[in-house]
Parts: sequence; C-alpha cells; structure tokens
Amino acid sequence: MTSSSIQTLFDSQKNKATALRSAPISERKAQLSKLKRWILDNKSRIYEALYQDLHKPQLEADISEIFPVMAEISHTLQHLSEWTRERRVSSGLTYIGTQGKIKYEPKGRCLIIAPWNYPFQLTVGPLVSCLAAGNTAILKPSENTPTTSRLISEMVRELFDPSWVTVVEGAIDETQTLLSLPFDHIFFTGSTPVGKIVMAAAAKHLTSVTLELGGKSPVIIDESANVDDAAKKIIWGRFTNNGQTCIAPDYLFVHHTQLKNFLASAKKHIRKLFDPSSVGMRQSSGYARIVNPRHTQRIIDLMESALQEGAKIAIGGTYDLESRFIEPTLLVDIPADASIWKEEIFGPVMPIQSYDSLENVIEHIRANDKPLSLYLFSKDRRTQERVTQETTAGSMVINDVVLQYAHPNLPFGGVNQSGIGKAHGHYGFLEFTNQKSVLKQRVGFTNAMLFYPPIGNFKKKVLDFMTRYF
Repeated sequence: MTSSSIQTLFDSQKNKATALRSAPISERKAQLSKLKRWILDNKSRIYEALYQDLHKPQLEADISEIFPVMAEISHTLQHLSEWTRERRVSSGLTYIGTQGKIKYEPKGRCLIIAPWNYPFQLTVGPLVSCLAAGNTAILKPSENTPTTSRLISEMVRELFDPSWVTVVEGAIDETQTLLSLPFDHIFFTGSTPVGKIVMAAAAKHLTSVTLELGGKSPVIIDESANVDDAAKKIIWGRFTNNGQTCIAPDYLFVHHTQLKNFLASAKKHIRKLFDPSSVGMRQSSGYARIVNPRHTQRIIDLMESALQEGAKIAIGGTYDLESRFIEPTLLVDIPADASIWKEEIFGPVMPIQSYDSLENVIEHIRANDKPLSLYLFSKDRRTQERVTQETTAGSMVINDVVLQYAHPNLPFGGVNQSGIGKAHGHYGFLEFTNQKSVLKQRVGFTNAMLFYPPIGNFKKKVLDFMTRYF
C-alpha cells in the first residue's frame, strides 16, 4: 500500500474512534461474537493457511492458534460488563465531601503489529482486547507468513467496516509508514531489536506501547526433580512449532546427577511426541517447519558455530535447508563464551549445561537480560521459593512450561528487554484502556480551602497534624 492510502485508512478511523467512546458495550460484544463465529466456521481455512506457511499440524494449530483466541473471546464476553463498569474509590478523611471514581474509556486508534511464529493467534488475540476496550484497529500481520496474512485480511473485510478494523499487508515500508502515524496505542509482538524501533517511533508522538518481546528463557532441573516428567514437558514446549515460540525453553541447566537420565528421557519423548508413527522426523506429519530459508540458515549457522567452538550433539543434529527442516537437537559441552548462550535461538536447537551449584545458575540468570519466562523443575519447596525470590522474569512456571501463556487470570508480558506491558484477559483490556480519574467536589466550603493562602499558625498546625497522622 502507498503512504497516502495508509494515511487515508488512518484518517477514516478518527470519527469511528470518537463514536465508540459513547457506544453501548453491547456493540463490542456483538463484534466479538461475530469474530468467534467466523473462526468456528472457517477452521479449515485457518488450518490450510498455517500449513502453507509453517507446515503446522492441524492439532497443533488447534491448540496453539485457534483455542487461545477462542478462549480469549469467551473469557472477555463473560467479564466485559464487569471490566467496563465505573469503579468508585474511597475518598478518605483528606477528601471528605468529594466523590472519586475511575472511568474506563477507549484509547482510540490502535495499531497491532503481529509476528510470524503464531501468525493467526498473535494477530487476532490482541485484537480481542482492542475491541473489548472500544477502540479501532489497524492490523499489520507479518509478511513472512503471507497465506495467513491474506486470510486475516479476508476475515477482517468480511466482518468489519474499515473505519473500525482494517488490515495493512506489506513489509518494512508499510510498517514504517504506519509507525510514523500518531496512533493512540501500539501493540507490538516480535523481537527485542525491532521492539526498540517501535518504541522509538512511538516516542515521537508519546504513544503508549505494549511490547511483547522475547529473549532467552532458562530452565532449571534440580536434583529433586522428576526427570522423566520434566523431559516430556520441556521437549513438548521446546519443539512445538519447531521451537519458534517466544516463551519456549531456550536453554537448560540440569543438575549433574540428572543429566544422563534427562537425555535418555528426552530422546524417548521426541519420538513419542513428534514422530509417533516412527516414520522418521523428516517425514513426520506432526513436526512443523522453520518459517523460511533465511531463518533456517540462521539457526543452522548458530548450531554449527557452537559445534566449531567445542559443543557436542547429544540428540539430533541433521537438517535440510531446502525443506526448512532441522531435527530436534540437544547440545552439550558448550563453551561458556559460545554465541549460542547469547542469542535467542528461536528454533529446534537447545543447549544444555550441567551444574553443581544452584548459586552459579542464579548468578548466570541475573547477569543476563531479564527473560520473558523462567522455568524450574524441582520438588524442593525451599528451592522453589529461592529461585522465585532471587530471579526476575516476566513469568515463572514451576514443574511445567509454556502453560502460563493461556491462563485467563494471569498477566502475560516481559520485563525490560523481554517486554513492556501485559496482555490477555483483564490485563489486555487495561492495556488498550485509559483509566480516567474523575473527582467530583461539592459546591461551597471544602477541606481544601483550609490551605488556601494566607497560611497562619492555625493552618500550619492543622497541616502538621495531617502530615503526621493522616
């Protein structure tokens, strides 16, 4: 699209955004219900698009793309009336005679920039929160998943007037044009480097942002853990969607007494979960692919670099660039200064480090950027409390992985390098909402007049008393 046509789309949403401020909540619910019905009626189209772009198995598409959006819509419809209700607040002794309340109003025109790894869910999920809050939206799906992007564009045209929701397809030029516009809120999901670009562009207009970024999410398996249980969960969380998940376990610290058994269990569960028919991982219909050759080559280079630096392949290691295939791979004996410890892998390769001292593991985590998620497998309550207390992450899960993302009552988001703001459920609604404070004062004499000038001794004594005891 040209810059002028994008500007026209943006301008066309101004009046609608204003009208939505006073529209009944039932209008928002009606749009969300229409969206839910469309998804149910067009699941086959979603399956096909995701298969074309990512070779994503149908069951995986259901679990990771369709179900989270449907659950988000259902949860929102159930609670939206409650979320939008004005909330009265206590005035306290200092503000006797006043009435205070919080009014939840739409921010206005919003931009949602989505990534390619979960192209349907990470476009439509934020849209649910945006619509629930009463905003308009321009969606920018990823050009790296063109089939799904076209499907989203078709869906939006079928469901919404462009003045309410519309889609801008394209690549860098279109994104840069969108970022130059004075949106009222930007919701971006993607890498940390691009997130910095988005935030810099938003700063020019003082636009609020939600940045759902990534980073290296560590896993700790201590000596008390059920290692087979841990291996099954980690293998599922890591290699689903071919490792292209922002909250996937990125690297493992395994207590040295557990390493041998972990590798044996991991090998077993890779086959059971992703090649259940034993036809070979390359032929398996249950294993997705990397999104494109460029990202495939990046992951291969990262793995080969680690091997050249002294790492060893414990499991897997084969790949084929042309078919975008990389076998589930576990690496061990990796030098501490290897680049694979520093870069987010975002693919089906997982480095493992055995450890003796939990203190050293905690120090490593604290010395690096705060992760989007942190996972601990331990049956020891003191270890659970220590890791929770002594580390920082956007989310933490004990004895499982990834599941926190879809929890309806937990906020999802990162810290610093791994993200700004929260998403999902009530927290996603609040991201797209201005929480406006409204104070109503009585007419005539008020407490505040006690402190109008001139200030004499009596007023000073009253102020001193209030400062000490109120």
